[in-house]
Amino acid sequence: MRVKTKAYGEIEADERQRVTFPAGLLGFEKFKDYILLDARQKPFFYLQSTDVPDLAFILIDPFLFRPDYSLDVSDDYLGDIGVAKPDDVLVFSIVTVPGDGGSVTANLMGPLIINKANRLGIQTVLGDSRWRVKHDIMAELASSKG
Repeated sequence: MRVKTKAYGEIEADERQRVTFPAGLLGFEKFKDYILLDARQKPFFYLQSTDVPDLAFILIDPFLFRPDYSLDVSDDYLGDIGVAKPDDVLVFSIVTVPGDGGSVTANLMGPLIINKANRLGIQTVLGDSRWRVKHDIMAELASSKG
C-alpha cells in the first residue's frame, strides 16, 4: 500500500506494518489506522497515520531506558484487542522532541499496547505514580547504566 508520510514522503508499506487503534489515540480518537515504521535514528520508531500525512508520532520501547517499567492493565482491557498473554504485545511510549533543544522525553503514563498477532492497539493511562508524561530518556538511560 502507498502511504504519504511526514518523515519519508510517499513510501510503499507492507500490510504487516498496519496497526489499527479501534478507539484511536488520546486526543486523536477519530484517526484509527496507522503504519509502524523503523526510524532512521535507532532505537526510535514512527507511528504514521495512513489518513493524514502530517500526523505521526515518534515511539520508543520504554523497557530500553526503564528496565523496571511495568504496566498494570486489566485482562478485560487487553481482551478488547485480543491479547491472551503478555508475550503477545509490543509496548511503546510516545516521544516528545522539543523544538527548543530541550530534553527528549517519553510518556510512560500513556503507553501504546499493540497485539502482535492481529495488529490491534490501544492506548491506556496508567495510575502508577512512578510513571509520568515526561521522562527524560537520556537521563534515565544514564541512571539505569549506573
